Amino acid sequence: MNLHSFFLISAFSASVFAQGKIPNVTITNSTTSMHQLSSDPEFAFVLETFMSLASGGGVATGEMLRAASRIKPGDFESFYSEFKFFADTMAQQAASIRDPAKFAVSAREAHFRAASYYRAADFFLHGNASDPRIMTLWTSMLENFEAGAKLLPQPPERIELNATGFRVPVYFYQAPSAVNGGQYKHKAPTVLFGTGYDGAQQDIYHQFAHEVLARGWNFATYEGPGQATVRREQNIGFIPQWWDAVTPVVDWLQSRDDVDTDRIALVGLSFGGQLAPLAASHEHRFSAVIAIDGMLDIQESALQKYPEQIVELYKSGNATAFDFIMRKIYNTPGTSTEFKWALDQGMWSFNTESPFEWIKKMSEMAISKEMLNNISSPVFVASAQDDSVAPGQPEEMARLLGDKGTYHLFKTNIGAGEHCSLGAESQLSTVTMDWLTGVFENVTKSI
Repeated sequence: MNLHSFFLISAFSASVFAQGKIPNVTITNSTTSMHQLSSDPEFAFVLETFMSLASGGGVATGEMLRAASRIKPGDFESFYSEFKFFADTMAQQAASIRDPAKFAVSAREAHFRAASYYRAADFFLHGNASDPRIMTLWTSMLENFEAGAKLLPQPPERIELNATGFRVPVYFYQAPSAVNGGQYKHKAPTVLFGTGYDGAQQDIYHQFAHEVLARGWNFATYEGPGQATVRREQNIGFIPQWWDAVTPVVDWLQSRDDVDTDRIALVGLSFGGQLAPLAASHEHRFSAVIAIDGMLDIQESALQKYPEQIVELYKSGNATAFDFIMRKIYNTPGTSTEFKWALDQGMWSFNTESPFEWIKKMSEMAISKEMLNNISSPVFVASAQDDSVAPGQPEEMARLLGDKGTYHLFKTNIGAGEHCSLGAESQLSTVTMDWLTGVFENVTKSI
């Protein structure tokens, strides 16, 4: 450490840590949308996220409520152990069914719930990137999800596609054949969903597959660098050239006999609400883009949640001082779960050991007005009334899109105001999929 860095750190530390005080770095999720299942705001939000999978068979509400009642607020190991218990129990239940073909529904449901609970058990472990549980839990999650998926009436196709320097994992769920023989005959429109900062495509199945398939469309999911599968299995963090993750999927979809290649839509959830428009600024074969919720710059959102002292230190460019202070705050008793998780997940998903580099890398993924101008399709921008993740950014995205943008605010008073309208996926789907129906109807077939 050079002398200049030492004095910067000493001065900042003196003001920040004097008498045991730390700056107000709590990254608080709102508590007005949903009943909180934990006194820890971050635990409450994550529990809500997994609870939202119940309508699609990803979890059972009684099991979630039991786990929530036993998890100690702010205790990462407690979160892990309670969900690991439920995951193992459901996996054993599924394994005990000696004839899964005969009892397919029971086996499938147990496998799917086990997979979701293994995912939940992993959620707060990323502060130690070398923790072996990150991979062992993931292996168990995949084994159970795919065992459950094979027992679906129409199992999905799972494929890995080659991209520039990495591989893209994809699940493809074909539209129900009974509906496929109707309006769209043998080729159906396809909705491609991408997750965000910390989700997994397996979760998206439980949230949205039924809504898409019930409309007679193909349903597909993918993950890119920084996201669950690629980060774990290929050790690659988020990249600003997000179209590199999406274009191979579009190429593959266009090669299929069951895809109406003029009607392919891209949907992004959470941070995916930034990634989807980012991809569409270069990949122009989508007939529509849906951003849930719209986001322009995740770095701006992150910095707004820190006190001015920390922001100014970051802007000074002194990575050594900034990293020292961020780690000092992290290890100070009383620092919030929100701060700790944001730092853990941020460095893990961007594949860096430096808090400074994490925030810097986020800025490289920002969307400009020029990028939005390059999108050739209509864009639906969702905003949730009580979403504190990137306040104001959906509205700004819609404004910058102009006539290409369609904006909708999901309301708190009817339970849809949480980030990505968690728990109100049916409301979200009604609005977004009905809009998409109108877009598909107006597509002119290519000659």
